[in-house]
Amino acid sequence: MISANIPQTPAVKNEPISEFRPGSAETLSLQSTMDHMAAQQADIPCFIGGQEVRTGQVENVVMPHDHSHVLGQAHVGGHQELNQAADAAIKAQKDWAALPWQSRAAVFLKAADLLAGPYRNIINAATMHGQSKNCFQAEIDAACELIDFLRFNAYFYQQIMEQQPVSSPGVWNQLDWRPLEGFVMAITPFNFTAIAGNLPATPAMLGNVVVWKPSGTQMLSAYIIMQVFKEAGLPDGVINMVAADGPVAGAALLPRPDLAGVHFTGSTPTFQHIFAEVGGNIGRYHSYPRLVGETGGKDFVFAHESANPIAVATALARGAFEYQGQKCSAASRAYIPSAIWPEVKAQLVEDVKSFKMGSTRDFGNFINAVIDERSFDKIKSYVDFASNAADAEIVVGGVCDKSEGYFVEPTVIVTSNPQFKTMQEEIFGPVLTIYVYAEADFEDTLELCDQGSIYALTGAIFAQDRFMINHMADRLRNAAGNFYINDKPTGAVVGQQPFGGGRASGTNDKAGSALNLYRWLSPRTIKETFVTPTDYRYPFLG
Repeated sequence: MISANIPQTPAVKNEPISEFRPGSAETLSLQSTMDHMAAQQADIPCFIGGQEVRTGQVENVVMPHDHSHVLGQAHVGGHQELNQAADAAIKAQKDWAALPWQSRAAVFLKAADLLAGPYRNIINAATMHGQSKNCFQAEIDAACELIDFLRFNAYFYQQIMEQQPVSSPGVWNQLDWRPLEGFVMAITPFNFTAIAGNLPATPAMLGNVVVWKPSGTQMLSAYIIMQVFKEAGLPDGVINMVAADGPVAGAALLPRPDLAGVHFTGSTPTFQHIFAEVGGNIGRYHSYPRLVGETGGKDFVFAHESANPIAVATALARGAFEYQGQKCSAASRAYIPSAIWPEVKAQLVEDVKSFKMGSTRDFGNFINAVIDERSFDKIKSYVDFASNAADAEIVVGGVCDKSEGYFVEPTVIVTSNPQFKTMQEEIFGPVLTIYVYAEADFEDTLELCDQGSIYALTGAIFAQDRFMINHMADRLRNAAGNFYINDKPTGAVVGQQPFGGGRASGTNDKAGSALNLYRWLSPRTIKETFVTPTDYRYPFLG
């Protein structure tokens, strides 16, 4: 059904961020919620066709900063549950797609208000406990960014619906913005609760149906997200959540002929595998699946000799080490000119040494734990490699301890080799590698930065000289999908800095903008002629 009724969504602005000053009411309230949650164990089911499904095969959900503390058990699904979820999604598709667009948007606008109100402390506490984020990192992610995604996507959807073609005399042209045929598979990471909620919610708002596979290390906050969606009025089967091993989920769902798309955030090798699997099955699909992926990064900070050294050091301290460097946008390689390096080094080392590290329950801790033992071991292997290398030096940090929690000290490596292992490979932890270059090698070092990584997600340049700012931005134009001038390369805000990168960093479909929504729509062009011709002859025939 086509409707010319395009209601205006509520006025949209970014959700205000709580500061959690010591002793404030918001701090005490969140800490109380954390204490209450920590004293319980959640029984986390799969959600299939609106039903809670408990498979009996469970995995413990633990605090990364206190891995002996079990927060709950998540029920893991297999081929049967995954296919049941896809069947339930297909069953729900017709009625969900037939709803007026504003009714679908209203579900997620209500979810945003629930997250801003009664669920704010709950989603933050779940993220702090289960993903080891400090209060501020949880607030900007699990609360504010997820709220922003839901509200701004409704606004972007309205804008898309208003886009209609011109009509010539006697003809009415329209665009019918349809959802895709089939189900969308959403695969989400542990590191951002907002991404975990947004990847299934965006296609669903547009009339699609979804099978959502969250990360096994994000299951507590994923459970809260599903509770919020259900309370917001999401009909049964529209979003089905199944915890499952990645290879099992891929084997069950990627070959299905009714796969309409994959919405993915995770590692580059995994997304490349999905691409290959879909390509190998391309002849069996009802339509070509949409593949939208945001993957790895080896994000850079490049400073010119005119840069403010203290500003550079601050950007490195924040950009590399907030949330233990477990952001695909985190600064992990830097190019610093020798002229300002002594001042940058002194400030950076002082800042890193001042970091407090420990439990998320202590709001004075800037650094918490990395997500799990596998991640810890991987990060430690890079630290050990650097500590034994002849062409690198650890100038601060380097201590790793997993006896109680998975703690890795923020580590700064300085290397004389711009192709050093930790300058090129994604580590996904609190490890920053710096190459100090001679000012005479500025142009060559720009080339090293551009070609020094397979990724192109985020990057930042620092300079006071405006000619140099423009020159550096031009030279590094394809090196990052999100580019920052005199700021750290993290912290993209929905509606302000749409997020995504190219090269091996993904399909650059820009979450946080209308660009991402277009990927989950299949427009139909409709031409209606009011007075239909009854003679085939054109005037040129005489």
